[in-house]
Amino acid sequence: MESFSSKSLAMQAEKKLLSKMAGRSVAHLFIDETSSEVLDELYRVSKEYTHSRPQAQRVIKDLIKVAVKVAVLHRSGCFGPSELALATRFRQKLQQGAMTALSFGEVDFTFEAAVLAGLLTECRDILLELVERHLTPKSHNRIRHVFDHFSDPGLLTALYGPDFTQHLGKICDGLRKMLDEGKL
Repeated sequence: MESFSSKSLAMQAEKKLLSKMAGRSVAHLFIDETSSEVLDELYRVSKEYTHSRPQAQRVIKDLIKVAVKVAVLHRSGCFGPSELALATRFRQKLQQGAMTALSFGEVDFTFEAAVLAGLLTECRDILLELVERHLTPKSHNRIRHVFDHFSDPGLLTALYGPDFTQHLGKICDGLRKMLDEGKL
């Protein structure tokens, strides 16, 4: 007997449609204002660090696609109890990373690239485990691309250096607001 699920088909269509539309301008439709501002600042940092507009656009587009797909999976109730526990662990690790980034930004001479890179790598691994059964290998590669890009010690060192002070301030302001509002 042929198995057909309209719910599954609708979710596949929704993920496909959203992944085709995921760009910086469309992000404003699916992501709140503060998150959007942080994403825009991360784009600027990536663009300045890599000296490549297409590379910066690609990493932010991949980030948006992954975030939207994970949100669709969560909203659709696709995660089982063990996966929900992983989602909670991911969120806690992401919050720990954000608080660490804020601390490094606020307290002079405390920045350690290896610490922040390690937290981002842990986030990547937990997220990959969470979506292992739900997303395609292409999406898994997007996750690796985003986390590997932002956990690059060279990028992190530049971000906390004197040339990126303005960007870091805006990112920290956004992260603080997201943590205060429980959106991270």
